[in-house]
Amino acid sequence: MAAIATALLALPVLVLLGRAVVEGSLGLTVTSRVVLDALALSLVTSGASLVVTIGIGTPLAYLLARRRFRGSWLVEGFVDLPIVLPPSVAGLALLFAFGRRGAIGPAFEAVGVEIPFTTLAVVVAQTFVSAPLFIRAACAGFRDTNRDLEDAARADGASEWAVFRSVTVPLANAALAAGLVLAWARALGEFGATIMFAGNIEGRTQTLPLLVYSEFQSVDGLGRSTAAAAVLVLAALAVLVAVRALRWRSLFA
Repeated sequence: MAAIATALLALPVLVLLGRAVVEGSLGLTVTSRVVLDALALSLVTSGASLVVTIGIGTPLAYLLARRRFRGSWLVEGFVDLPIVLPPSVAGLALLFAFGRRGAIGPAFEAVGVEIPFTTLAVVVAQTFVSAPLFIRAACAGFRDTNRDLEDAARADGASEWAVFRSVTVPLANAALAAGLVLAWARALGEFGATIMFAGNIEGRTQTLPLLVYSEFQSVDGLGRSTAAAAVLVLAALAVLVAVRALRWRSLFA
């Protein structure tokens, strides 16, 4: 039964990669303009999403890890919600919030910022679905740090910011790095929320996962679809290796 389960999980991925190699689809990642554009857009938007995630996720993770306050359970619930929310529902929720007729969309339009069906919408959608993975990992890392070392730094006259920067973050760096890798992978592979909130516009909002879908539906796009899918599989494998390496490092540090 174990062999059957392993085959069920591994076979589709191995067949996809094998087909990409045998048929030469991987070569399209450097020769097809459509694939290159989608790859570039995916890297730019997922990178921007990661920067936003660090900026907003780190303070929230630290707050949840170190402070108990009224309503903290509600905040934690909202952090976890995008993880279990169907991606299409997440996209619709983003559209209702930031769309032209959404709750706060008109306020952004009033200052000249248009979000839906733009590259910015891709970043927002990716951040919405991926940030919780980083926040959860960072929260665990901040909870597990040695408080005695932080107290010692404070006793030496270090400010709270200095303690956080020079003691807390280095102690939690393995968890933070693992969370960032997972968040980046989730952002890179985001599909449902993106296509609902940002659309599938070539060169503007068409990331690799959307390219896989649209090219698969076209008459002669199977090769490009396979190439984009293979890139995403290789990225996922790299993420798994990186996360395992970071966990081993934290165990033997």
